[in-house]
Amino acid sequence: MTNGKHDANIPLLTEVIVPLPTLTDIIETPPAAIVSAAASAIDDEDSVELPSAQPEITLSQYDWERLEAEVREKVLQQLQDRIDFVIEQRVRDGLADVLQTAVEGMAAQIRSGLHQTLDEVICRAVSLELIKLKKTNI
Repeated sequence: MTNGKHDANIPLLTEVIVPLPTLTDIIETPPAAIVSAAASAIDDEDSVELPSAQPEITLSQYDWERLEAEVREKVLQQLQDRIDFVIEQRVRDGLADVLQTAVEGMAAQIRSGLHQTLDEVICRAVSLELIKLKKTNI
């Protein structure tokens, strides 16, 4: 339902704004790919002279420290995830063994108590029946 007229309140995009690469992008992307991406983002009307050789990336002390911190953080995160998994698995295995031993011990105690209770109940029932038989025969 547009009639071809532009609304004066809506700004038009007249240039392409290319975001600056982050330190991670610089490390993970080969320099030739960065240059070609930047070149493709520029309008054809603008003439830009690109170097033919791969540009050399120089980092300041601050950038190196930031890079070191990012790499350290990523490695620690990956190790932490792996350590958490290994610890959880070992705890589960250990608990499974402990629980199995506890269940076997409880089953043995229950079985022993049940045998003892049955022996007592049967002995008492037999004794009572014998007493009744003696009273009826007298």
